[in-house]
Amino acid sequence: MPLFQNATFLVTVNHLRDLPPHTGLEVAFAGRSNAGKSSAINTLANRNRLAYVSKTPGRTQHINYFTLGNDRYLVDLPGYGYAKVPPTIRQHWEKLLSTYLQVRPQLCGLVMIMDIRHPFTPLDQKMLEWFLPTGKPVHILMTKSDKFSRQESSKALFEAKAVLAKSYPNCTIQLFSSLKRLGIEEAENAINSWLSKPSLSESVAAEQENKE
Repeated sequence: MPLFQNATFLVTVNHLRDLPPHTGLEVAFAGRSNAGKSSAINTLANRNRLAYVSKTPGRTQHINYFTLGNDRYLVDLPGYGYAKVPPTIRQHWEKLLSTYLQVRPQLCGLVMIMDIRHPFTPLDQKMLEWFLPTGKPVHILMTKSDKFSRQESSKALFEAKAVLAKSYPNCTIQLFSSLKRLGIEEAENAINSWLSKPSLSESVAAEQENKE
C-alpha cells in the first residue's frame, strides 16, 4: 500500500500561530516552484489531485497539512523561488518557511524536491542551511529524471552525491520521475523510516510504562 494512500486534507496555514497542535510526527515536502513537488506528492499517494498541480509556478502559497492517520502528517510547504511573487509575500513565505523548518518539534524530516536539470540552486542551498542545523534528516528527490537518458541521470546523481558528501552530509538523494513512476519504493522507504519512529507522546507513554 502506498505510504500516503490514506492521506486526507486537514488544514491550510498561513501563520505560525495556526499550526496544528499535536504531538505526532510530520514529514515536510519543500521545493523550488515548478520543480515537481505536487506531482511527487500525488505519485507517492497514488492519487491524481491530493496536492494541487498547476502550470502556474508559485501556486502553493500556504502550508498545507494532510493527515495520514496514527498521528502522522504530510506537510506541503509553499514553493519558493517564483520571481513574480510580490516582495512582501515572498518575505512572508521566507519567514514562515525558515521558522517552521528550524523550530517545529514535530517535524521529523524534510523531503526536498530538485529538478534534475537544475539542482542545488542558491534557494535550495538556503533551505538546506535553514534546516540542517536541526540535525534532522533530508531526503532529496531529483525529479523529472525522465528528461535525461539513463547515462545522463546516473551522471547527475553521481555529481549530486559528491556535492552532498562535501557540504551536506546529513542528506540522502535519489532519482525520481512522476511520469515514469520511478523511485517510488526508495522514497517510501526513506520517509517511512522517519514516520516509524516514536512520536513525543509515544515516547512519554513508553517511558511511563518502563517506570511502572
